[in-house]
Amino acid sequence: MGALLFYTFIYFVGHFAALGLNEVTKKKLLKHRRAGLGGVVAVAILHGYKIISSIPPSGHEDDTLYALSYFVIFPVAVISAAVFYLSSKDKNDSGSK
Repeated sequence: MGALLFYTFIYFVGHFAALGLNEVTKKKLLKHRRAGLGGVVAVAILHGYKIISSIPPSGHEDDTLYALSYFVIFPVAVISAAVFYLSSKDKNDSGSK
């Protein structure tokens, strides 16, 4: 649960940074949802590399694949699914008017 909250925070940092950049430049340079998702993917790559390259702590029987899937892949998949769902819902809502 903590990893999901962490990646959600990273998503919103990228999301609002893109919105702020667009507001400062008065142009639509970045799509805010894609910028947020890009930040999540970048942090996930670094986090996955850290998990793979480090030695597991003593006393933990869990393998690297479990840690990678539970702490990186699952939260990124949930956030990506939510972003794609909301993007497709916005396209459907704007197309029906």
